[in-house]
Amino acid sequence: MSKILAFGASSSNNSINKKLASFVANKIAPQEAILIDLNDYEMPIYSDDRKRIDGIPEKAYEFKNLIKDSDGIVISLAEHNGSYTAAFKNIYDWISVIEEIVWNYKPILLLSASNGSRGGKSVMNAALSRFSQQSKHEIPNFSLPKFEENFSDKEGITNKKLICLLEEQIKIFLQQIT
Repeated sequence: MSKILAFGASSSNNSINKKLASFVANKIAPQEAILIDLNDYEMPIYSDDRKRIDGIPEKAYEFKNLIKDSDGIVISLAEHNGSYTAAFKNIYDWISVIEEIVWNYKPILLLSASNGSRGGKSVMNAALSRFSQQSKHEIPNFSLPKFEENFSDKEGITNKKLICLLEEQIKIFLQQIT
């Protein structure tokens, strides 16, 4: 089985995107899922001056090594004002100066969830546009709208149509990592 790195791109302790990332990673590779919390990789706000004066934080290297050691990455994007959360963007900025190819050409499954009817589509579109520039693969993706109506902590995604759409995207992702 493949080693899957998974995380919700949020620093919230009760993040619905952490729940979605965990659900999907355990569905894909229950024994090989490496679930991480962005709070464990909190770093100073990225700036060229800070990088020049203090260097790249060790936590950025730790995060980058998790990417390198994985066979695929599952990211569930939280949306703040139509874009990435500050926590995710800061980590992304730091790891992008370690190596230009941020995700090391690893297959990525992008997810997003929100309590609204669009399911985080704005952040999903931004991520697909950016990440596809450094990918050798099509990036499968899935947005879960109305999270509280369509997700249960016990069952996961409860809407049959949505679970079918997710399973189609998981299938594409699994073909890329095997």
